[in-house]
Amino acid sequence: MPPRIARFQQFINGLSLGAIYALIAIASLPRSTGGIDGTLAAVTWISVGFAVLGLIGVHVLIARGLLAIARGERRAV
Repeated sequence: MPPRIARFQQFINGLSLGAIYALIAIASLPRSTGGIDGTLAAVTWISVGFAVLGLIGVHVLIARGLLAIARGERRAV
């Protein structure tokens, strides 16, 4: 896979994880008719945000490593 396409795919994967975060954030909005309160909504947003950032970070690290291997660079074990 050419590096340009791989970087584009990496960008799309980051956007899809951001869309999942947005979906969870919208679903956990406090409503006047009941459900989750503001404090628990904030805790949900923060915890899901850390998980999504972690997934994006790991994805970027693995993609950079795979692109380096594809270019033929030596990597330490």
